Amino acid sequence: MFEFIRTHSKWVMAALFVLIIPSFVMFGISGYNKAMDKGDVVAKVDGNAITQAEWDAMVNKEVQRLRAQNPKADPKMLDTPEVRYAILERMVREQVLNAAAKSKHFTTPDAKLARTLLEIPALAQLRKPDGTLDMEAYRQLLAAQGLTPAGFEIDVRKDLSSQQVLAGVNQSAFSTKAIADLSLNAFFQQREVQFAVFPPQDYMGRVSPTEADLEAYYKDTAHAALFQQPEKADVEYVVLDLDSVQKTIQLNEADLKSYYDQNQNRYASKEERRASHILLTVSTNATPAEREKVKADATALLAQVKKNPASFADVARKNSQDPGSAAKGGDLDFFGRGAMVKPFEDAAFSLKKGEISDLVASDFGFHIILVTDIKAPVVPSFESQRAAIEKDLKQQQATKKFAEMAEGFTNSVYEESENFKAVVERYKLTVQTAKDVSRESAAALAASPLSNPKLLNVLFSPDSVAKKRNTEAVELAPNQLVSARIVAYQPARTLPLDDVKAKVRSAVWSELAANAARKDGADKLAEWKAKPESAHLSSPSTVSRDNPQKLDPKVVDAALLAKASGLPQTPEWVGVDLGSRGYAVVKVNKVVPRTDVPAERATQEQKQYTQALAAAETMAYYEFLKTEFKTQIKVPKPAPKDAKAQPN
Repeated sequence: MFEFIRTHSKWVMAALFVLIIPSFVMFGISGYNKAMDKGDVVAKVDGNAITQAEWDAMVNKEVQRLRAQNPKADPKMLDTPEVRYAILERMVREQVLNAAAKSKHFTTPDAKLARTLLEIPALAQLRKPDGTLDMEAYRQLLAAQGLTPAGFEIDVRKDLSSQQVLAGVNQSAFSTKAIADLSLNAFFQQREVQFAVFPPQDYMGRVSPTEADLEAYYKDTAHAALFQQPEKADVEYVVLDLDSVQKTIQLNEADLKSYYDQNQNRYASKEERRASHILLTVSTNATPAEREKVKADATALLAQVKKNPASFADVARKNSQDPGSAAKGGDLDFFGRGAMVKPFEDAAFSLKKGEISDLVASDFGFHIILVTDIKAPVVPSFESQRAAIEKDLKQQQATKKFAEMAEGFTNSVYEESENFKAVVERYKLTVQTAKDVSRESAAALAASPLSNPKLLNVLFSPDSVAKKRNTEAVELAPNQLVSARIVAYQPARTLPLDDVKAKVRSAVWSELAANAARKDGADKLAEWKAKPESAHLSSPSTVSRDNPQKLDPKVVDAALLAKASGLPQTPEWVGVDLGSRGYAVVKVNKVVPRTDVPAERATQEQKQYTQALAAAETMAYYEFLKTEFKTQIKVPKPAPKDAKAQPN
């Protein structure tokens, strides 16, 4: 079982994705790219289409959700083919499960719906003291997301019904201890091995590529991508953002002074009080009689300090039960609002300097408070705050003005697409330039809008390349629009051999060395199997999946997959092709049984085994449902980023 999981880890991860990713109850997600027309069908489930427009709309909604949750989050993290395709798969999954729920007549009772709604954190906060939902606040929250209570509840009810489709399979999975132990002991089996590694580096001096070797390697179509110069272009672009909008804003002195007068509280320091107190504590589990006794003692002390205020510090030192201030005569130093518990704060800020409060009850006990000093708020002068006021006011006006300018900017770069002259004059922008821009140059342009994959995709689209017109206005971040155009374009091309000869030579040399290492390793394997006494191997070591001893994963896999029927009488020899890392010879001496597994770990492992079994069964059932409801995804799945980096 665990060997299957290891070998088919992508399937298991997919199953876990189906099971673990929580249902997006508040917000749907979807989207990929705009390579297809808006009306194109990107997937079908049970005869129902998912269109490109629906996909794009939902990815925008997810980006907005991300921004709402974390304004500093980079929207580009969602702008990858892999993420977008995963989103499409999730949309398909939701439709498959909805179709299955409908087919099997699964429903969600009102009581279950009500419980689920109140379990959503955002809604749980809307509970009134009596436990019911504040319906007006509920409607306002949903309205802010473009939803209505009726529509939202339909979606939640549908989601809960669809969850029942897989829940039965997932929750019914089980395994006996005997079966789990059989699989787990096999998965965590240990083997004593010896090995020898033949790294290509040791053979670099034994090979020498010829000119014919270089030319053959260069002409091999499998290597063509290694010697391609990507398409690149010289680019012009304009940016409309808050900084550029602020440059167009002119403020006069009257505006600044008026803003200062209206917002003096923002710039003024806060009022602070210095106080001393006498505290007699009351235990949280004190009886009413005990509480009254403490109150009576506090009342007596209050009368004493009211009669002789000058004795307050001495009385505090002798009687206060606050360990932090008693030794200082009860002095608490200066504090502002929010620093003390509410009853204490209310009393302290209601007294004049030198006044003593009546008894103040708090969760700590009974306080007697003496205000010893007051720091009144200080309003700084207009001159000292002028720069900050100008910055604040420009920021506010720029935010408002950006919303007004964004539509005009978008229209202008489209309607007058031959150049940026009109948009520059209208919005006082600056045309910026960059040379030799390519999709691969994004990392080098990290501080530039041209590092954004979304803009690069639009810029290097066939239409943009052919017509050299302004791209559409692309939103790269909140309050940032960019349009770019290609001025000069150089298509992708294969570089001449003379230009890349050093690179070709290095690649061929490494390949020849790896081949020599593999041949020598294979020869040694045959020799050592015939004459074990002639083998030059490492000292014996015990390896397992959870303790690979820093060995190459391929070596560990080969050792654990080797036949064990003749062990330990007849050691098993295995050759391991490590691709560009050379070759290894492994001698498996014996199986080392797994023993002394702590009870806690054994229980956890059996639980994980059952979960993995449930995930696999659930995934298999979901695949069956996809077939039953005639599911089709028409968009090709993105190739893994490291597909070209796989070892030979």
